[in-house]
Amino acid sequence: MNHCILCKDEGGHLVWRGDDARVVLVDAPDLPGYCRVIWNRHTAEMSELSRVEREILLALVDVVEFAVRRVMRPQKINLASLGNQVPHLHWHVIPRFADDPYFPESIWSSRQRDTAEAVLKSRRELAKGVPEAIRSGIADLA
Repeated sequence: MNHCILCKDEGGHLVWRGDDARVVLVDAPDLPGYCRVIWNRHTAEMSELSRVEREILLALVDVVEFAVRRVMRPQKINLASLGNQVPHLHWHVIPRFADDPYFPESIWSSRQRDTAEAVLKSRRELAKGVPEAIRSGIADLA
C-alpha cells in the first residue's frame, strides 16, 4: 500500500526491529516513555495472527511494559490496541502519572492540565533509558 503511513515510516523513533514486529518510542513531549509495538505486515486484528504470531507480539508488549515500568516508574501503564486508522496491528504502551495532561482519562481525551516543565524534563531524562531497557528485555527472550 503506497499510502500506508506505517509502511512509509517507522511510526516513531525506532528502538528495535525484528522480522515480524518493531518497537518505537513515540514523539509525545507530554508523555515521555510512550512506546508502540507495531506488527510489520498489514494485519488489522489479533485474530488474523497465528497462535505463534500472537505469542510473539504479546511477548514484545510484555517486555516493553516491564521496561517502561522499570525505567519510568509510572503510577499506571495503559495498554491499548486500537488501529482504526492504519492496517497494522499495534499496541500502545503508555506510562501514566496523576499529573499528566490527560489523567485519569485516556490520552486521546481532552487535556485536563499542563504538567510542570521541570517534571517533564525529569521524565524525558528517564525516558532516555527506555530503549536500552527494551533491547535488553528482548535479548532475554532469545
